[in-house]
Amino acid sequence: MRNQRFHGRFEESGQGCEAPGCGEPGEFRAPGSRGASFDGPGDWRWFCLDHVREFNAGYDWFEGMSADEIYAAQSPAAGWRTETKAFRADAGVDGVPRWADFDDPLDAIGARAGDIKARARERARGRAEFSRFTPQEREALGVMGLDPQADRTKLRRRYSDLVRQYHPDRNGGDRTHEGRLQRVVEAYQLLRRSAAFA
Repeated sequence: MRNQRFHGRFEESGQGCEAPGCGEPGEFRAPGSRGASFDGPGDWRWFCLDHVREFNAGYDWFEGMSADEIYAAQSPAAGWRTETKAFRADAGVDGVPRWADFDDPLDAIGARAGDIKARARERARGRAEFSRFTPQEREALGVMGLDPQADRTKLRRRYSDLVRQYHPDRNGGDRTHEGRLQRVVEAYQLLRRSAAFA
């Protein structure tokens, strides 16, 4: 759809004007009965130029609001206390500071920045722990489902568990997991000889 001549005009919308009795093409959008929400952007009504002007002249964004609601909507801080997922008291996960915990937006932003830095340091520590392994050994750890803190005892225990899980003799002769079992055996053979476990 192209915008031409008038701002907001969509000449190729394919819509007809929704004003009763009007046969003109609906080239201008107006807010529909369902506004934007978590379900999506809402819907639109389509009008010709004359009827969209008429609609806009009579449109009242504050319709249905009380005086207090209108005052709150016009406040410079409108939206800060909005109950969206990020602002709800239960929005914090994994220790991340929640917006609802703060009265000052700058305090909330500072706490979030501090949390981002802490998580970056944690990831760097994790990369350092993995750095003692070669790329093939890191891949083998993934096949085995082990973290870099695993020792030889955990390696042997995990190997036994996986062999029991995938071996055809333990699965009534079902050989569909043989490929996975072979990868587990190869990963174990590589890791048990690894200098990282010395």
